[in-house]
Amino acid sequence: MEWRTDGADWPNNQFSRFVRHRPHYWHVQQAGAGPVVLLLHGTGGSTHSWRDMIPLLARNYTVVALDLPGQGFTRMGARQRCGLDNMSTDIAGFMAGEGLSPAAIIGHSAGGAIALRMAGRMDPAPGAVVGINAALSNFEGAAGTLFPMMARMLSLNPFTASMFARFTATESNVKALIGSTGSELTPEGLALYRRLISDRHHVDATLTMMAQWSLEGLQADLPEICVPTLFVTGDKDQAVPPRVAESAVARMPRAEHVRFAALGHLAHEEAPEAVAMSITAFLRAQGVG
Repeated sequence: MEWRTDGADWPNNQFSRFVRHRPHYWHVQQAGAGPVVLLLHGTGGSTHSWRDMIPLLARNYTVVALDLPGQGFTRMGARQRCGLDNMSTDIAGFMAGEGLSPAAIIGHSAGGAIALRMAGRMDPAPGAVVGINAALSNFEGAAGTLFPMMARMLSLNPFTASMFARFTATESNVKALIGSTGSELTPEGLALYRRLISDRHHVDATLTMMAQWSLEGLQADLPEICVPTLFVTGDKDQAVPPRVAESAVARMPRAEHVRFAALGHLAHEEAPEAVAMSITAFLRAQGVG
């Protein structure tokens, strides 16, 4: 993605800035005032997935949303640092370098795993963590078949990203891919994902992340994460079913779970007001804001 061409109409672009903090060149959006809340998107997403949540949360918080390495508008500076542990370390370093200490971390899908990894290792720890359909196990359904396959292809074929971007980013294919997660997005939302998927650099970074992804360490550490945690799930999620959150709640000392019956994997994009209201209530109950 190129900011000079794609940034002109990118959601919340008025809040965007770019920061060089080793090893990456980060695209970050910052809005609002108050306690700092860090937003982390899922695999293959970008700050666009928070397009409606940022203005809502910015009423009470300093909201910081960033693009993961190589995805969206963040330029990847080190290919070997796209796994869970390395990204968690690099994001924590970026936040410290900017003088931003998150009072809460909110992550969607893989971003939820990153949020928990950061919470278990940061000093001081955030006051709360929220995982929206947090991907704490492998994807299921169509996504579970497609994503590992793409990661394997990446290791065998250096042209995979270009091929995928060229042949997959049709309107019908993007709609089907999003639909396979159990979510229904507006045409505008689908168009944003299509723009991302049609960019070979974004696809390459997404595949690189998936190829390096491992949840074993985080799964083993869940019982030791004492930060108050809220898991928000959609009952229609076909990628990360609610039972993943239920299992995590059973293993964590201070975790709870709220379910939305009519929403899928992209719950925060389908019903941003309802999800933001639930998150804000939880944060306030933890003394955040």
